[in-house]
Amino acid sequence: MSTYFQSMTFNLYCAGVYEGKIRFAENGIMHAKVDSRRRTQMQENVLPERTHYVLPFAKIKTSLVHYDQAVWQGEEVVLGNGDLYHRHVSYTAFLADDAGVVGQTGQELTSQVWAMRKDTALDIVTVEGRVVAFVAPNRYGMEVLVAEGYEALTPLTVYDDPLLSKPEFGVNDLGTFLIPMRDGVRLATDVYLPEGAQPGHKLPTILIRTCYDRSLRKEFFKRWANKGYAVVNQDVRGRADSEGELVPFYYERDDSADTIDWIVSQDWSNGSVGMWGASYLGYIVTAASTSGHPNLKAVVNEVNVGSPFVDTVRKGGTVCSWPLLCWTLAQSVGTRTDFDIFAGKTVDPEKAVDARPIKEIPQQMIGRASGPWDLWSEHTEYDDFWRNCTFTERGDQVKVPMFVISGWYDGDSAGVSETWRMLTKHDVPNRKIRLGPWEHGPNRARDLLGTSFGNDAVVYDYDVSVLRWFDRFLKEIPNGIEQEPRASYYVVGSNEWRTSEDWTPAEAIVRNFYLGSNGRANSSYGDGVLISEPPHHSPADTYVYNPEDPVADSGEREPENMRKHELRSDILVYTSSELESDLTVAGELSCELFAASTGVDTDWVVTLSDVDSLGNSIKLSNYIVRAKYRNGLDAPELLTPGQVEKYEIFMQNIAHTFRQGHRLRFTVTSSSKFIAFPNTNTGINPYEDPKPVIVQQTIYHSKEYPSHIKLPILS
Repeated sequence: MSTYFQSMTFNLYCAGVYEGKIRFAENGIMHAKVDSRRRTQMQENVLPERTHYVLPFAKIKTSLVHYDQAVWQGEEVVLGNGDLYHRHVSYTAFLADDAGVVGQTGQELTSQVWAMRKDTALDIVTVEGRVVAFVAPNRYGMEVLVAEGYEALTPLTVYDDPLLSKPEFGVNDLGTFLIPMRDGVRLATDVYLPEGAQPGHKLPTILIRTCYDRSLRKEFFKRWANKGYAVVNQDVRGRADSEGELVPFYYERDDSADTIDWIVSQDWSNGSVGMWGASYLGYIVTAASTSGHPNLKAVVNEVNVGSPFVDTVRKGGTVCSWPLLCWTLAQSVGTRTDFDIFAGKTVDPEKAVDARPIKEIPQQMIGRASGPWDLWSEHTEYDDFWRNCTFTERGDQVKVPMFVISGWYDGDSAGVSETWRMLTKHDVPNRKIRLGPWEHGPNRARDLLGTSFGNDAVVYDYDVSVLRWFDRFLKEIPNGIEQEPRASYYVVGSNEWRTSEDWTPAEAIVRNFYLGSNGRANSSYGDGVLISEPPHHSPADTYVYNPEDPVADSGEREPENMRKHELRSDILVYTSSELESDLTVAGELSCELFAASTGVDTDWVVTLSDVDSLGNSIKLSNYIVRAKYRNGLDAPELLTPGQVEKYEIFMQNIAHTFRQGHRLRFTVTSSSKFIAFPNTNTGINPYEDPKPVIVQQTIYHSKEYPSHIKLPILS
């Protein structure tokens, strides 16, 4: 191991909270941790192989020699282990007199931050060519390992805002309470209070309700207690240590309200409650906001799952396949989530989506029935059960300031858009949105598949912005966050952050791009075009949809190259001419499609992509809808074979610059098997697995039937 690093002891900070010292020794990684309650420094011991930290300590240790031998100069550095770094931001500060690892104390020094590329971000900070810190940005709180005294030369400075709550407290874990809900079911609930707060001091509370075991992320959530908040961490019903049975979506609004009632009755509560949630937990906080509870004062909602008929169980009215299966099967093997199933490790996604009958897939994949799966199959149409799960049904009850966070590669961005439309429709005060070039696990990397972003695509203030939201609306600290632009978003392609007074950007102008062809738009070799005006005489396009030969794109919201799929004759492809200048699209998308089918029901899948000069077609936005719900979820109506129908289809939001010389592409097909089980075109209950019918699909584009995609354009 490098003698340079052998002489160093690092301070460990998580979300700005000091969590002890780390020393890389020959015989292991040593950690002198801090007692969480008293904040006293403990003696060092070997750091366990598995920790709750995001920082990859083992990787750092094995790479120390490469960090030491690298020449940290120029714009790009490639380490001996292959890690790639780009020159990023720098910090200037005076070192304290007792610092002395590198350089001279008492003088002004400038550091250089190096942004990691092509992998999960583990950034490096150097001073005078030597490494002094490692930085792991993430959702829960940036983690920094820094040589003592060099803190001011690292991104830790984002926590120096004088109006930001400081980590002044220890954490008093009060243990587990079983809180009764209105029907008597008791939910396991942990409470963490700031240790050292003045006796009798009333506290604002941050509530987290999870289906993934409240112990899993508790160390992250406790850091809010370090900063002066009571933290309440609860298992939803039927999960981990809570009583009852998991019925996804159904009880979350009322159980959240009942839990808030319990919180405000405690002698440590000041009556102000905030909620944080991501993914399914994001659905929970959105549902909670529709309770209209007067003590719910702030919500932070990240990458939230949408209502079941929009984003999950019946996405677009279809029967969702792998995105739903992986989650449901992982919840159905016991009261704790099996994350290997969730990740597709122990259940093969292809086998799962191809298994039949649909109703018995859980028995085939995990050897047992799934309560949620069985329940959903009993409610084949949008009834009162689903209505209770659709948060927009009670959007008029939302009054709480909500901070929405997501990204262009978030698989649940349909749910995020559903939430934002609800907040906008009801003009909820102090709503805010931040959208980055991020996946469902946001703020992770600067490259995804073949798409690269700027170094600033990973931000150092992610958790700071969340804390500022709670500080403003729970502690009433006048930090001005509500006066900042409502929308902050990252434009892929031009790779820059922008702001606007709304989302879709207030300055965007919606422009229609119309479909046209000579009747042979089948595949990328066809004659389909995207044009600025509806064509006068444009023969309709047809294709044959066979449910037993579905399209097998990834099903993920990722910048997938659709080029090989677009060779299929059952995908209609409409491509613009080459752009003469850059074109930036930012906001919520939609399309209008005029179509007919020889079946009594079918699906439509629409996709927008960016085609480069080599013919690569990079997916940007897509969605799937079931034809029978064209007049509304609560008004299912089968098709009259051959009759032209109009479909208004939501598409997932983007902010993207199409470069000069690139082309826009819009495609239409009828299947994407990793998103939804293929429609059998019969109109019969899909859970009964009726024998599929092959149909002919027709897409019309003319003056009478002007099929088009609506794009919000920034000048």
